[in-house]
Amino acid sequence: MPPLPQPDGRPTNPVLTGLHPDPSICRAGDDYYLACSSFEYFPGVPLFHSRDLVHWTQIGNALDRPEQLPLSAAWSSGGIYDPTLRHHDGRFWLIVTNCGEGGGNLIVTATDPAGPWSDPIPAPDLPGIDPDLVWDEDGTCWCTVAGGRQVRIDPSTGRTYGTPRTLWAGGPDAKAPEAPHLYRIGAYWYLLIAEGGTERGHGVSIARGHSPAGPFEPCPANPVLSHRGTDHPVQNTGHADLVQGPDGSWWMVLLGVRPGGGTPGWHVLGRETFLAPVTWVDGWPVVGEVALDLPELPWPLSPGPVEERRDDFELAGLRPSWISLRDRPAEHCTTKERPGWLTLRARGGSLDEPDVVFTGRRRQHLSCRARTLVDAAEGGGGLAVRLDERHHYAIEVSGTEVRVIARVGSLRTVVAEQAVPAGPVVLAVTVTDPPAPHGPCTGPDVVSLGVERSDGTFTALATLDGRYLSTEVAGGFTGRVIGMYAAAGTVHFDWFDYEPLDS
Repeated sequence: MPPLPQPDGRPTNPVLTGLHPDPSICRAGDDYYLACSSFEYFPGVPLFHSRDLVHWTQIGNALDRPEQLPLSAAWSSGGIYDPTLRHHDGRFWLIVTNCGEGGGNLIVTATDPAGPWSDPIPAPDLPGIDPDLVWDEDGTCWCTVAGGRQVRIDPSTGRTYGTPRTLWAGGPDAKAPEAPHLYRIGAYWYLLIAEGGTERGHGVSIARGHSPAGPFEPCPANPVLSHRGTDHPVQNTGHADLVQGPDGSWWMVLLGVRPGGGTPGWHVLGRETFLAPVTWVDGWPVVGEVALDLPELPWPLSPGPVEERRDDFELAGLRPSWISLRDRPAEHCTTKERPGWLTLRARGGSLDEPDVVFTGRRRQHLSCRARTLVDAAEGGGGLAVRLDERHHYAIEVSGTEVRVIARVGSLRTVVAEQAVPAGPVVLAVTVTDPPAPHGPCTGPDVVSLGVERSDGTFTALATLDGRYLSTEVAGGFTGRVIGMYAAAGTVHFDWFDYEPLDS
């Protein structure tokens, strides 16, 4: 099983590619830990470890048990929003919002961030989203939510005390003050927020005060980070968190996107996690450039994670990077029924339905190829590039027929069909740059869906414009996920191979 190609030693952005938005970071000793939003996918809140802030290894998911994560009623781009991860008094604390029906704010804890994490502690009286936790000198814990509202909380019970008060909600003309994080740094308490919305107007602003309750004065240089109104290759920069390294240096993790194609630019991988250096001038943070090539770090880079590009489904369960749509009951998704195969059993829905059985991985490269060997003798299913129920491309096999299906908004069509011999078949999806010449109406990429012959040659049944699987077209907060699904009966997958094609 060949591993994915590793970086050549140069630190580059994004440090977490693909659908890894709303990063929250903390440090314990020489180790950094980071959590991201996961929306309608199960398991929830992927967790990563690093020793150098550049190379991250996924160590688990904080919400990996059905009783922790009720998502059956979550709409696309609903579900789990905006975690805050903190290390306090020898324990890891994670507070997050479940925006699905019956959700709300909840807290989980662990002594080891790789898990297991506790059952959720609900905070039913905590209003709003994007909750943050911070402890002051006497041990009082404060929670701040979007809009700059704060209340005292007991994180071990979820009980709040008093009436929420507004600390600071950003500039007078900035919309959507969100993602608050409160820190004690030197003589001041600093309140960092995102504002301007998570689209092209996104930015990061900060204020400071002498107590966690304020009053807060805004930084005269706000926003301290924004790429709005620029032609920078990284856009939508915001939703940041600060961390101090063991050497005393400061760093910011934040989300951003890499739009492609012509006007207005389409981002397809989702909001990704970027890193930027921070210095302090006159008691205010000055954020360095969010560059695709990072500056030299003040410590040696650790080896990059060796991620297997191919999964032969030989383990008793799925690796933590695999995500399923809303849930993953064993009767519908298992590696135990047919050893060495992933078995998916449909429950009566195509990719257009919210209860479709779908398991995939976040797409993490601008160009890539995904392949899988499918045995659909007992049903029908295949390989899909998914943004949501209304925006996806798929190649599906049933019996001796393979078809390519495109869903864009209210339109669903079979764009190609082809007969294949009976038996298992290799389905493939390749995503590449659009053909030249490029113009203002050129999309970000093209998606080719087809069949791989026994001699390894790929026959494309259809090549489709990638712009229709972008957030700028579909809306929402997510990015593309490539994976396997069952539309009818039982479908078995012998292996899945993901190959980056980026230069």
